[in-house]
Amino acid sequence: MFDLSSADLLDAFTRELRLCKVREGEHVVVLSEPGSRGDYVAAAFGAAKACGAHVIAATVPGGSPAPMPSTHTGAGPGLLSVLNDSAAQDLLKSADLVVDLTREGFIHAPVQQEIRRAGTRIIFICDAPDVLIRNLPKEDDKAEVQEGVDLLERSSVMRVTSDAGTDLTVQLAGAKPEFQCGFADDPGRWDHWPSTMVLCWPEISNGQIVLDEGDILLPFKEYVSSPVTLQVSDGHIEKVSGGAQARMLSTFFDDAQDRWARSLSHMGWGLMRTADWFATAMYGKDELMGMDARAFAGNFLWSTGPHPVLGRESYAHLDIAMRGCTVSVDGTEVVTAGTLTDR
Repeated sequence: MFDLSSADLLDAFTRELRLCKVREGEHVVVLSEPGSRGDYVAAAFGAAKACGAHVIAATVPGGSPAPMPSTHTGAGPGLLSVLNDSAAQDLLKSADLVVDLTREGFIHAPVQQEIRRAGTRIIFICDAPDVLIRNLPKEDDKAEVQEGVDLLERSSVMRVTSDAGTDLTVQLAGAKPEFQCGFADDPGRWDHWPSTMVLCWPEISNGQIVLDEGDILLPFKEYVSSPVTLQVSDGHIEKVSGGAQARMLSTFFDDAQDRWARSLSHMGWGLMRTADWFATAMYGKDELMGMDARAFAGNFLWSTGPHPVLGRESYAHLDIAMRGCTVSVDGTEVVTAGTLTDR
């Protein structure tokens, strides 16, 4: 029997590649590993052809140096077969667009910066099919997230509070605001389908973060079952208190044997209105990266570990998505009690 699963995806992938401004005559490389979804490879290949591009599907060996299972976590450095192979890197640098269908991507790998400096656009895709289709980006998403970036760039302080007890003050000087909009349309641009978020990389933050019941721990892909309090001093988690999940986080930090494990990384808020907070509960952990949680409209997303602005390389990367927070930037509320503020 024929495998027609990619047929259901072809239209969505074609629309995505058009958002990435794939034009006739451009060169597209569809990058995969043996564990990648074959229907995604076929759909990306067909979409590139539909856009009139030259397309190569390249499958490289799997395997990552990350000291944890690097399957849809967003924490690993990517594949050794690319990290250690200049020929593979040269292929990617020669492309106008790389469709990255590997199971971990190269989100935190310095090699990604090298590829982007060659002008290559990269779109990373790894969530479940209906997650991709439900959260297919729109062209005007980019303008909306850029407004958030502009606000952060001209501001000094971000404050995050919640009824659960969160009260965190973040210094924005040198925080290098960025965004994800779900498509890569500019030369040298990396993005992630699906994703619509504003983020920054601050160095100094102080106060406390209180994880409430129902917040989401990634890459564990688990909901918080009882409150966890984290005391933060100068961007470093000094103390974790609470129940079983507090002990799990403390153990993770200790077991990582990573000097940056307890240091805060990026933080910001989500704007993906089509995201489903409960998607994390509806799939096996191997099926999705968890972008519904990371980019959920009105969330507060913060992380630990790697920090490219400060030159910190780390595999101890947690993303923690919170609902119910109020996020203000120099006194302007962008999120009020977990709801995007209509500005």
